[in-house]
Amino acid sequence: MKRHFLSKAWIKNSMTALLLIGSTALVQASSHREAPLIANDPLADNTDLYAFRSPDDPNYITIIANYIPAELPFGGPNYATFGENIRYEVHIDNNTATAGDDIIYRFTFHQTNQDPTTFFNIRLGQQNLKTTYTCERSTNGGSSFTTIVSNGIVPPNNIGPRSIESQVGLNTPDYNTLMTGAIATASSGEKIFCGPVDDPFFVDLGGIFDLGDAPRQNGGTVRDGVAKTNVHTIAIKVAISTLQKAGKSAAQASSILDPDFTIGVWASASRYATKTLNAAGGGSVETGTWVQVSRLGMPLTNEAVIPVGQKDKWNGMTPYQDLDSLATFGKYFYNPELSLYMDDSLYGGAVPALRALRIQHRSLGQFDFGNGKSGVYGLRGAAATAGTALDTATFGKLLLAGPTSPRSVDIWPIFHTGVPNLPPYQLATGKNGNPLAIGKPFVNNFLPNGGDMLRLNMAVPPTSRTSADFSSEGLFAAAVLGLTDPRFNGSDTLQLIPNMDGFPNGRRLEDDVTRIELQAVSGAALAAIGLWYDDYDAQNPNASPVTNYLTNVLQYSTGVEKNDTTFKVAFPYVQTPWRGTAVN
Repeated sequence: MKRHFLSKAWIKNSMTALLLIGSTALVQASSHREAPLIANDPLADNTDLYAFRSPDDPNYITIIANYIPAELPFGGPNYATFGENIRYEVHIDNNTATAGDDIIYRFTFHQTNQDPTTFFNIRLGQQNLKTTYTCERSTNGGSSFTTIVSNGIVPPNNIGPRSIESQVGLNTPDYNTLMTGAIATASSGEKIFCGPVDDPFFVDLGGIFDLGDAPRQNGGTVRDGVAKTNVHTIAIKVAISTLQKAGKSAAQASSILDPDFTIGVWASASRYATKTLNAAGGGSVETGTWVQVSRLGMPLTNEAVIPVGQKDKWNGMTPYQDLDSLATFGKYFYNPELSLYMDDSLYGGAVPALRALRIQHRSLGQFDFGNGKSGVYGLRGAAATAGTALDTATFGKLLLAGPTSPRSVDIWPIFHTGVPNLPPYQLATGKNGNPLAIGKPFVNNFLPNGGDMLRLNMAVPPTSRTSADFSSEGLFAAAVLGLTDPRFNGSDTLQLIPNMDGFPNGRRLEDDVTRIELQAVSGAALAAIGLWYDDYDAQNPNASPVTNYLTNVLQYSTGVEKNDTTFKVAFPYVQTPWRGTAVN
């Protein structure tokens, strides 16, 4: 398998990427069934991936990889659990000088029928199926693995009080006791939890998939489509010094945007190539090589960006093959389908719920970002781009891909390289109306080693969850503060702005990725770096860029802006799974 990576020399000569404040582009919301084949294999289906600096213990990073979509808490007698004969893996890339992954955590699960004489899942202290796991870690890209947890405990599903607390069940004080007792300390120091939890994602699935009816029109009732459902999580709390390529702690970072502290994270599931069903006696035998059947980096990529005919192929690829496949997949980022429904000259009128989100056609009087238009392609080769990420002597040829690829400058790069602290990808604060000028830094998660990954700069301090500034709009909220708040907009110097640790600089559990991404597709990221909306008068030196169009985008809401329950204040942060006897 060819693994695509970029050398240090290339990086030195390449100033790349985008500022996709709200990231993943072509969003819709995630039902967690993103591809035809994996929709029929829920035990191996990645649902969501999170990576954030632990808010209560900032020397650590927490990575959460969720699997098995839309688990009903009352889904007996065969409750969902991690599958046997599946490799669940969390991959970390931290060094552009090495090809492919640098660290891999591999999980395999084993199930035991403790009492096969009953149809109950739990009875008299015994479980069916009792699940345990082994965790192995590789620090050489998968060449070798070391076991760091053996016989790890997976708590049972939260079936009900008789199964969990009563003497005829497990006789446990409460379910949280089971969760706490299942947190393992690996021999290499990580804290690890595997088990059922509340699905932390939130979205109005019904509205989104009803041809973009979010928020619901004509009096429709907004509903979180994954409310009161569970998933199975793999949560890892790991020291920053373990993930940083040179073993440095956060205190050793040169700044809060130190480029050497960026990591890329993605998760996968693999199965044996062949499964043979036994004609007599039931069961099956699985043999052959391991085949990747699911992957997840940035949320919603495969679900809402990749077309149905390519989804299974995408799930079988690694991020290190993405750049080599640009001819196949790039067009879906350069001209995102969703932007068609934010454009009144195309199909915007047919999707009234998105009327607040509109594409720039005359940004600064000249730049058109509508599908099939030129965007900022006219700047290709211009002297004004010298020393910027758009310089054709470095990376400008890819960022300015062609005269009909307008979003190659903002939406495409976030999936493939991350965002550098370079013009034009800095806030408009301090630019004096010139998007190519040096502005206020607020993001640097540039890691051009591969493609679709969740990229996080570990040097950025976490925003307190109790702060009045904390926002579910993540990095987008940081941009708004950097542009409008007197604490931050008085200069273009680097400052710690609240929510710089938010999506798409990693992803926190609270981040409203659906709303962020819809705003980004509408051009909010472009506006943040000085490519304002059409109703801004670039000829008027006193004109405010906070125009009606921009205000509409900032005030847009899908109607579902937070999870249906709280999050824990300590690891594993995801909440107790819903109980089968207590769900409406």
